[in-house]
Amino acid sequence: MLSVFLLQEAVAQYEDTSQSPLDRFNKTVDTQDKFDYFFEEHHKYGEHSAYDWLDIVNGLINTKTTNDSVSLPYFKIIQAQLYYDIGDYDKSIALAGEEYKNLDRLHKDAQGRLLQVLDAGYERLELYSKQLEIRKQKKDLGFTDQIASYDIYSNLGLHRKAMEDYIMDQKKTLGDNLYFHAVYHNNVGNYLRLDNSASVALIKYREAKGHIEAYLNNVTQGKTQGELLRAQLLKGVVEGNIGKCYAQLRRHEEAIPWLESSITLIQEFSKGKHSPEMANNMLEIADCYLQVEDYNLAKEFLDKISGPISVPGQLRRNALLAGFYDRNEDYKNAAFYLKKNVHIRDSMKEHESELKKQQLATVVEMDLAMQKKEMEKQKEQLELSRTEIQAKDERINFVFISLIFALLGFTGLGYAYLKSVKNQRLIAEQNHIIEASLVEKDSLLKEIHHRVKNNLQMVSSLLSLQTKNTKSKAAIDALEEGKSRVKAMALIHQKLYQNDDLSVIEMQSYIESLINSVQSVFKKGGHNINITIDAEGVELDIDRAIPFGLILNELVSNSFKYAFPENDENGKIYIHLRKNDEQGYFEYTDNGVGLPEDAEDRAYSSMGIRLMNRLVNQLQSSLNIDKPEKGVRFWFNFK
Repeated sequence: MLSVFLLQEAVAQYEDTSQSPLDRFNKTVDTQDKFDYFFEEHHKYGEHSAYDWLDIVNGLINTKTTNDSVSLPYFKIIQAQLYYDIGDYDKSIALAGEEYKNLDRLHKDAQGRLLQVLDAGYERLELYSKQLEIRKQKKDLGFTDQIASYDIYSNLGLHRKAMEDYIMDQKKTLGDNLYFHAVYHNNVGNYLRLDNSASVALIKYREAKGHIEAYLNNVTQGKTQGELLRAQLLKGVVEGNIGKCYAQLRRHEEAIPWLESSITLIQEFSKGKHSPEMANNMLEIADCYLQVEDYNLAKEFLDKISGPISVPGQLRRNALLAGFYDRNEDYKNAAFYLKKNVHIRDSMKEHESELKKQQLATVVEMDLAMQKKEMEKQKEQLELSRTEIQAKDERINFVFISLIFALLGFTGLGYAYLKSVKNQRLIAEQNHIIEASLVEKDSLLKEIHHRVKNNLQMVSSLLSLQTKNTKSKAAIDALEEGKSRVKAMALIHQKLYQNDDLSVIEMQSYIESLINSVQSVFKKGGHNINITIDAEGVELDIDRAIPFGLILNELVSNSFKYAFPENDENGKIYIHLRKNDEQGYFEYTDNGVGLPEDAEDRAYSSMGIRLMNRLVNQLQSSLNIDKPEKGVRFWFNFK
């Protein structure tokens, strides 16, 4: 609280002055002073937006007094930064690119500002090979010690590699600054969350939050107004990331207050600037409100999203709006937004994924080339050092050198031996600690899955108890269906804690167990219906296995209930599941009476069909239904 008070006091002191930042900028005469003031003033958008600043800078560029080779480039760089701040990245890059052609004519500070605008702009436009070239230029000019590429790898989907490179690069340079520790843990959390490890990412985000709060509460360390604003903005970003983790873990009610707090902080401390984080948080909180069935608040946040939004953001916003209208039974508007997504996807270039692969190949090639160049440079330095040492050695008496080398040799051997023994002991201790930690984590994961399975079995038992106390046949049928679905999910967790590999489930045995479970629920012995399962060797992770199991549960239950109403002696069910690299295929067929003629009209009112369609959507696919002469066939492809 004290840090917030200091921040408010600093802002209040600033606002008490008679001139706004834009007024001061206008009254500054020297071009270099204007340039420095613009980039060093952290509160410039407090009273006037970036659009107000842009009008002034455009006017300065159009005047004759600044139309010269000395002043104009500095205003062009400011102009490029302003377009970036309002989210017009194409315009920002176009302006900065023109000045980049004459980079060597600029002052050192102006070069750094220009390269930073290009670096950030190319990232927003996903031109990562261009971004890496700019970073190479920054290193060559001395603005950075090394060329960092881990964020580029993450943007291209290699989140684990990005995290490993980032940790290796940053861990040794963190020091004692609490702010940089917060940035470090937040970035590591981002890579973990993007790699679908939300539970581990949550730990890193909480560490980041602890560091940033300690930094803000440390009154003994003096902080500038810009540093306080920057820290509060980081706090907002971290809280938003915590909310996103809870949402990813489907703990939506816990996610909402974190996202609300994040939105408030980002709104307060990024005035005048376009914030992609703000748009992402609003999309996330709207999704959470949809999940907890507070549809009005969900719509309210979706309507608040303004400014430029990325293509994935547009797709998600349209999908959420479609979900909102679907839950409110406004199917016309729901279909409208779904069609918008279809149009957006159709308008995207078919070779987009191929282009991303090409960019990744280019970035890797450039990265390897730069690493090779750096190694060659180090090798040259080593060779030069060796030559200098040899030259010095030749000027010293041979006998004296021999004695020194003999002494150093014996000392070095002794030291090397002692160090080797110590290192071997340390390595053995570390290996033991690591192995014990891995065993403990595996045991903990198995215990978690076991408890989840037990809890789901308890839910199933409660449903059974409710069934015995219910007289309505429709209610009993609904409870039996719910119990069957709960058992399908419980079976997933049972298979996980029974496996040595906790990350995947062997589907052949799972499907067999699921069939037995469904048969027991619907009192079918399975002696007359011939069930063929073809899923040998197929393994799925838990994110795909749960929706898949629920889909299969619905299909088998429907076959037992409806497909063979008179005689099931010749009844046949065929279940086929295959994976080929990253593509999967599922097919379910029975030779029963098939679907009724009005099946398509009843699809929207059928709980089972709607549930299966949504589950298939979770697998990023769509359900296909064929009606052959006998029976019915359901099939879909999935990633």
